[in-house]
Amino acid sequence: MSQHIQPPAPESEAVAVPYPAEPARSGNIGLGIAAAVVAALAAAAAYGGIMNAIDRQVGYAAVGVGLLIGFAAGKLGGKNPVLPVVGAVFSLGAVYLGQLFFIALALADYGNVGLGEVLDKAGVGGLNDIWQEGADAMDYVFLAIGGFVAFGAAKKASD
Repeated sequence: MSQHIQPPAPESEAVAVPYPAEPARSGNIGLGIAAAVVAALAAAAAYGGIMNAIDRQVGYAAVGVGLLIGFAAGKLGGKNPVLPVVGAVFSLGAVYLGQLFFIALALADYGNVGLGEVLDKAGVGGLNDIWQEGADAMDYVFLAIGGFVAFGAAKKASD
């Protein structure tokens, strides 16, 4: 009986050396928070602009705000358990700022003045007073939607 024996490989061939797997990325909480701040400011401006363009609030826009902020925080920040909470808080702030921006844009359109003049005359306090007078249950629902989605998106993006 003959057995098949494989001859040794010639010495001129390179042998693949297995490398250890890369360590799991732990993330950077500072970078995650910074990304969430930038995303929150951009999302607030977009949210207010969208509401001004269509002259109403839509839940999908609040979901988009939460997704953007949560994704930015989770993807760049890693698995830190603080980041979903930070994303939710920043999302609440971004939806609120977006609503204030919408009020400012509407006042600028109504008065045929520039946005800078509205912000100069009314200020954030004046815009907040207008928001409080006109706020209904749906405004708070949109705040909650944005925060809820941001929390989940940050957790999911860090996986």
